[in-house]
Amino acid sequence: MKMPEPQYRRVLLKVSGEALAGAANRGLDFDVIGEVCEVIKKCSDAGVQVGVVVGGGNFWRGLKDGGDRMERTRADHMGMLATVINCLALADMLEQKGIDVRVQTAIEMRSVAEPYIRSKAIRHMEKGRVVIFGCGTGNPYFSTDTAAVLRAAEIDADVILLAKNIDGVYSADPRKDPGAIKYDSITYDDILSQHLEVMDSTATSLSMDNKIPVILFALKDPENIYRVIMGEKIGTIVKEGK
Repeated sequence: MKMPEPQYRRVLLKVSGEALAGAANRGLDFDVIGEVCEVIKKCSDAGVQVGVVVGGGNFWRGLKDGGDRMERTRADHMGMLATVINCLALADMLEQKGIDVRVQTAIEMRSVAEPYIRSKAIRHMEKGRVVIFGCGTGNPYFSTDTAAVLRAAEIDADVILLAKNIDGVYSADPRKDPGAIKYDSITYDDILSQHLEVMDSTATSLSMDNKIPVILFALKDPENIYRVIMGEKIGTIVKEGK
């Protein structure tokens, strides 16, 4: 029996830090991380080239946690360092499962990771290695969602997979509005005009300008990552209008 073919050749997976914390909402849940890494391995074994951007919100969110008590740039730098903790945890778990992996960071810390170099990242993926990108864009005032879109554009990814704590894009916050409608598909323009909280406006505009489709789905079942890559209609796809 012929195995189904992946729908995407190269993907950029964005995993929020909060998703890696599991039910505790803080720190690391290694059961969750193990499940995520098992699915990443499954995708890699299917021949898909995988890049991963990880958030750091399970340890520190610059603007939210620093607030008016810290200088914004320094608070954001702390958030970038938080992402590296998650990157190293993911890398270790992937290696335990037999996957060759490289961590690249936008802020140099050569004793624990490679500096981000686009051509090296692409070469790693072409060799079947999973590349995990840390420190966001390396600049304050930019979210890790923006970093995910930027890296996706740089490595010429076919799609951005946003694995979050919500199962799609809704017309309103479904936790507050029981009448909120879930969209199967929506355009970048609609996201921006309706001020929907999918990604921040910078990330949405960047993906729109570079014509990179974004699929948002729940990480609650990590197998969704594989299902999306194999072409199943899960979550919400954000793309250009007709």
